[in-house]
Amino acid sequence: MTSTLSAPAFGKFAILASALLYTGLTFGVATSTPANAAGAAYYNATLAAPAGETRAVAGGVAWACEGTTCVANKAAARPLRICRGLNRKFGDIATFKVDGAEISADELAKCNA
Repeated sequence: MTSTLSAPAFGKFAILASALLYTGLTFGVATSTPANAAGAAYYNATLAAPAGETRAVAGGVAWACEGTTCVANKAAARPLRICRGLNRKFGDIATFKVDGAEISADELAKCNA
């Protein structure tokens, strides 16, 4: 008696494999180092003083930090809110870029207020 994979069992396996692949890829992006992710990150901040942690959640965003550089993926909140959250966690922000463009001096002052 030979057995073959039934369509429902194979479908369940495909769903499980897809979920594992997606989780692995997502985790890999979230844990990439700032040096590697700086070019691909949506938010890029330079802190006035080195971060005390390499991984942190600030402003509802997962940040990867190395020294004074912190990077994060895009979030639903406004950039100024994201910047303020990072400021509350690590202190003054020297520069804050959104999708490669620096925010204005006025916005940076509001972020650090």
